[in-house]
Amino acid sequence: MNQRPEKKELLADVFNETSAADFRDALLGETLRRVRNRRRWQQTRRAVGLLLTLGLLTIFFWQRGAKPTAVIAVRSTPKSVRLSYQLVRTEALPASAVVTTRTLARAQIITSTAGGDIVLTTRGNFRVINDEQLLALVAHRPAALIRVDANSERLVFADPADEKGFPVP
Repeated sequence: MNQRPEKKELLADVFNETSAADFRDALLGETLRRVRNRRRWQQTRRAVGLLLTLGLLTIFFWQRGAKPTAVIAVRSTPKSVRLSYQLVRTEALPASAVVTTRTLARAQIITSTAGGDIVLTTRGNFRVINDEQLLALVAHRPAALIRVDANSERLVFADPADEKGFPVP
């Protein structure tokens, strides 16, 4: 082996007999402590990586194995199931069962007052009056004729009691 003389001098200076023996022991101890720590850290990382890999593989295979058990659970349901409802079929009612309304005859009408009279109107017994004739009927009462639409008007009294009725002269 061919060693250079510079290296020998450097080693001789580092491990010089003039340096304290305690310093050399402390330096060697610190170096060994760091090497041990590094080795432990590498071993710990390997162990954690191995545990994580095993955990992930366990979860993966457990999930793949769980799917067929769900299908088995579905197949094991009982075949006879009691219905919680009753099926009702509907049909149209016959014509005799349909309720209809019609007007009563005059003899069948019952009123709650003793003197109730029925007034029947016939065609042609009225005539249409214009605005002036309507206002002439209420001339002695304050009133106004208000146009609501093109063909619709409303008679409004100033005194609300007049709307209930009053004698016409």
